[in-house]
Formats: sequence, C-alpha cells, structure tokens
Amino acid sequence: MTTRTEQLTTSRLESFIDAMIDMGQTGQIFGEHGIGKTATFFSHIARAHPDATLVYVPAANLTPDDLLVNAPVRDPHTGELALRQLVMSQLKPQRPFVLLIDDSLQAGETIQSQLMQIACNWTLGEHDLRALGCVGVFLTDNESLAETSARRSDLALLDRMVTLRITANDTSWRRHLAAKYRPWDLGPVFSLWASLSPALCELLSPRTLDHVLTNAREGFPLRWGLPLVDGERLRLAEPGRDGRPGHNRTAEILDRVAESLGVPNPATIPDPVRQVVRAALRNRWTVLLQGPPGCGKTELVRETVRAELGREPLYFSLPVTNVEDLCAPIPSADGTLDNLLAAKFTGPEPKAIVWDEYNRPKDKAAFAKLMEITQEWSLAGRRIENLRAQIAVQNPPYHLGRKMLVARNNIAQATRFTASLQVEPGDIPANEWLLARYGSDAETVLEWWKHDIDDEGRAWITKRTLERLIKLHRRGLPLEMGTVYLGDGEYAPVPLTALIDRFRGRQVTGLREVARDVDAWEARLRRAADSSSEGGDDSDVVHQILANAELSQLRKHRAAVTRLVALLPAKLRATYLVGASAQQQRFWTEVFMAMRR
Repeated sequence: MTTRTEQLTTSRLESFIDAMIDMGQTGQIFGEHGIGKTATFFSHIARAHPDATLVYVPAANLTPDDLLVNAPVRDPHTGELALRQLVMSQLKPQRPFVLLIDDSLQAGETIQSQLMQIACNWTLGEHDLRALGCVGVFLTDNESLAETSARRSDLALLDRMVTLRITANDTSWRRHLAAKYRPWDLGPVFSLWASLSPALCELLSPRTLDHVLTNAREGFPLRWGLPLVDGERLRLAEPGRDGRPGHNRTAEILDRVAESLGVPNPATIPDPVRQVVRAALRNRWTVLLQGPPGCGKTELVRETVRAELGREPLYFSLPVTNVEDLCAPIPSADGTLDNLLAAKFTGPEPKAIVWDEYNRPKDKAAFAKLMEITQEWSLAGRRIENLRAQIAVQNPPYHLGRKMLVARNNIAQATRFTASLQVEPGDIPANEWLLARYGSDAETVLEWWKHDIDDEGRAWITKRTLERLIKLHRRGLPLEMGTVYLGDGEYAPVPLTALIDRFRGRQVTGLREVARDVDAWEARLRRAADSSSEGGDDSDVVHQILANAELSQLRKHRAAVTRLVALLPAKLRATYLVGASAQQQRFWTEVFMAMRR
C-alpha cells in the first residue's frame, strides 16, 4: 500500500466560515446529509481560529427548556428569590466562541423561535451573545422535506442571513478520510465515488463511505456500512423514470471499493454479533442490530459487553425511558442553566450503552435526548467520560407478514451507525445457552426444532419460545400455551405433535443416540464407504447430525465424533469448517488431526 499526501487546500465551506466571522454575519448553510458540514466546522475552527471554541448545538435533539428557562434564583445581595432567565451553560464558555446550530429546521416550534432570535440578533432572551464572547453564528440544514419539519419563508428572517448552498465537493471530507485511513491510498476510491451519478453520490454520502471503509478495515462485510432505513438496507440504485429504484448496483460498487483497497468483501463472517460488539468496544463505534423478536440479540450483546469490559453495560429500554432517566436541568450559581446527568453516566470507569427496543421510544423528548448521545457521544453538551461503545437493538418493521409497532427513521438518523446488521436467529448462539441451562430437555426441543418443522415454523418458534416450551413440559402443562397467541383461540401455526412424541420417548436419531450406539453406526458407515466414495444414506444421516450439533454436544461426544467423521466422504468433512466460528474450527481441526494419528 502507498501513502498519498494531499495538499492542504481551503474548501469553499471553510472560506465561507472565515468570511462570516470576519463580517460578523449569521451564516446559513444548506447541504445534503453526511457530506461533512459539521466535521468541517470542528476541524477548521480548531485550526484556523485557535483562540475560539466551537459551541455545537444539535437543534433536532433540543427540548424547549434546554436553551433558555425562567427559574427562581436567590439574589446574592438581598437574599430574595426572583425569576431570572437562565441560558444554557454551553453559551458561557468563558472564552470567544463560534455557535453552530445544526439541523435547525428539525427543531420544534418553540425552539425555532429561540433559534431565530439567535440568528437574527445574536441574542437569547435577555442575554447578548456577543457580550458572552460569541464571534460567529451559523445554522446548518438539509433542505430535504423527508428530514426537516419546517421551511423558512419569513422574509424578515431570511433578510438577516448570508446563505451558502453546498455539495460534498465544498467540504474537506476527502482530506479527513485520507488522513484517517493511512496508509491506504484512497485515491482510487475517491475516483470511483466521483464517477458515480449525483443520485448515487447522494446515497453513498461521505459519511456512509466512511462507515464502509471502517468495516472494510475490520474485515467485515462492506454492506454493514450502509444504513438500515425503515428496516431495509440502503440500496445503491439509480432512480428510474417513474421515481422507483432501478438496477441495484450495491454489490458491484462495494466490490470495486474492496478491490481498490486490496481487501476482501466477505458475504458473512462467523459469530457476527459478538465480533461487531467487540469491534465497537475497541474502536468506539455506534452499532445497530436489527433482528426478529425472541432470538436472543439483547442478551448476547449484554453478555459480550460484560465479558469484554468486566462490568455490566448501561442498559436502557426505550419504551420506558424518560428524559429524567438521562438528565435534568438545574440552575447554577453563575446564572446559567446546567444539566445534572444520571449517575450511571458519570465517573471514569469504562462504559458501553445498550439501547434496547431502539425504534420504540416512549416519546419524542426522550428520543431527542438519546439521539444526542448516539450522534455526538455527549448529553446536554457534556461528554460522557470513557464511553467506549453504543449498541442499539431493534425489531424490523415487519415479521412473519405482520406489522410491528415500531417508529420510522430517516436516512440522516440511520447513517449515524458505523455498522448496521440484520441479525438472523442463526447468528445468535442461544442453543448453547439452552443446553447449558436445561440439559437433555433442551437437546430434545432443539432436535425437534432443527429436524421436525419447516423454515416458517422455525421463524414462529423463537429461542424464547423454546425456553417456555421446556418450562411447560417440566410442569406438565400443555405445550401449546407457550407458543405465540394470535387471538380468538388461535395460536402460532406450528404442529407440536412431534415434540410431544419426542418428550414421550419416541425413537429418534440424534448425536446422543448415535454416540450411544457408535459401534453399530461405525459399521454402517464402513459399508456405505465400501459401496461408494460418495457414501450412502447412512453417511448423509450422520453428516446432518454432526452439521446441526452444537459445539458443546460435539465436545461431549468427541470420541464418537472422531470415529464416525473419519468414515465420511472428504467433501462432507470439509463443510464443517465453512462459515464456522473460531472455536468450531479449532474443534474440527483437532478432530481431523486425531483422525490422522
């Protein structure tokens, strides 16, 4: 790989920032999401105006009392209580500052009025921002009606601002990505991006391209960098004449990115949930996991965080999370409005947040607050110390043909996640947990789940349902009660007769039974191998049993497995390593070595 040094040039947006500060004018910037507007402010103010600090206010995440509130304050001279207008503490940084109001058009009506007073007069209530040290005011927005709640049309307001409309070519995102991903030479990637149509460049925004590159660096599927919008993976497709997406070029474009970098673009990786959570903790990522209910997503995330950090994650279930569970405003002695953070956000210890039921927030105010944490890694303008990762977990909008009661998102919100995974039940090693907890009863229900019902049935019978079935069996209660109840006396359309027969001791063939009669099965496999190099029906039976067995079952019956696998066709043995986790690959490698000995 080669290192490519880019000449430091001033972008169009950076020049505009400097001019507005020199002129003392409010600057209004419009541009598509994810093109580096905010990032350019942070980097440029620090470099070109080192004596000033950037005060960043994400307007979409504000609640009405965040900027300004009337509160009782005791007069230091008379001791009497009087109402005073308290301004948010970030607007009194005790040094010159540039105020950046991001996504101002996404704010509510009350906050819109406060923001317009700032933009027009550089004042907020009774406070003069210039007297507080403000040297520049900027508003950044996306004009797309899909992402904004308002449009400015009042000429009295519009006549007070200088407006710049920009594209991705007007920010310094290429320079920042080139520096971030050294020693990769991103020149070919930038050339590929520039060769795409404007519509595709908008979909593959610089922010999204950054996420694609991040996943590529970890060896993950590059598509994980593409956001999930309303539960569906973003498709890189040209719009057709009727406005609908045309030919899907996602695989082609991502493969070309991988080729330019000289890295693979795997379709899948083993144990994806654990791997992405560990990467999030190493690299300070925000991750979205979307999967069907009851498959064990949340428990696996919490278990992985616990193992990596040595402590429990900060857990929030959004349907019952209030603003006050995160922070609460309080007046401070210096006459500003400060925020008291929930105790769990304070302290120097490493932290990871799990946002469960992410697309089922209790209300807009609570979701606005957590969006600040998700997007800016801060709460009420205060950095959360030693926050290592955030993992959001949610259900898809539809499952088994039924609509789930979940909220919609827009692409600007969706692109805040470094990696977005669509989790399948097979990605969650819940079977091992069931075996460890429930022993032979778990073996019985898993054998039934794997062999006796079809794919649709397995979708209805989640791992959560399997646990209920085991508990009901142990209590001698009807198993049907443990399946999903659909109303009007109807339960999930999955026949339970085979499971009842298994519990009653019907003759079945699983790894436990094969290991118990290993001599007879070894003889049957020898006869199949002698008759054909492809094996026979008995070979297929044993192969399916070994392929479907959990690692703990294989380890328990290692001696029998080693004897039997040696008699299977080589092409069947090779499949045990494909797509297997590192622990499974290690087990099979040891078995194959033992065969040779």
